[in-house]
Amino acid sequence: MKINVLGCSGAAFPDHHPPGFLLDDRILFDAGSLTDVLNERAQMKIEHIFVTHAHLDHILGIPFLADNVLNGRKGHRVNVFSIPPVIKTIKKNLLNSSVWPDFTVIPDSRKAILNLVALKATTSIRMDPYTVTPYPVNHSVPAVGYLVEDKRKRRFFYTGDTGPSGSTWESIGGRQVHCLIIEVSLPNRMGDMAIKTGHLTTRLLREELLKMRNMPERIYITHPKPQYFKTIKAELQKLHLSHLSMLREGQTIQI
Repeated sequence: MKINVLGCSGAAFPDHHPPGFLLDDRILFDAGSLTDVLNERAQMKIEHIFVTHAHLDHILGIPFLADNVLNGRKGHRVNVFSIPPVIKTIKKNLLNSSVWPDFTVIPDSRKAILNLVALKATTSIRMDPYTVTPYPVNHSVPAVGYLVEDKRKRRFFYTGDTGPSGSTWESIGGRQVHCLIIEVSLPNRMGDMAIKTGHLTTRLLREELLKMRNMPERIYITHPKPQYFKTIKAELQKLHLSHLSMLREGQTIQI
């Protein structure tokens, strides 16, 4: 498995792009960074997008990709997957012919650019050569993270945005996660705000790791607010975990 980090920031600034993780060039997890990072050829390779939740910084690239596909690669369709509340929000509030054209019926309903697909939490979907399973996480809106497993039983789990979420790790159970991509958005001094808004601090991250039956082989931190990046980095270093690091944009993860 090869994951390209298109964006891993908790806010949008120059050189700081919202979340987007591209698996093997064709499967995208969250679409905060997409058309502002990938060239046209790379965009046309994308076939599937798994969305963790419907906040704008995680879906921003979907409408622009649809427009580019319409004017670029004829006959190409992109599947957008998530749980029903997320799919409903995208259709109602984004692809509603007011904020943006409804690419679920453009150019027509049979050959639409976007195909919105509702997933059932904890129910796996086959995406050869992968199995993808959504697991609920604790955020301020309905949200899931995704466990991805290949034929060698190698796995990564991407949380998306999450606060303290013990039930997530109970659901994953004793399966070994070889790569955990988990958010830390705020510094420890903002713990109350993190819990209120469904995010993690370094201290809350440590508590989450203690809930897991098996420690992940590698841990990558995503979604830090750029204003607190240095503080969060210093706090993470105090955990003294050699297999933990902060992601950087443009990084490639091999699993």
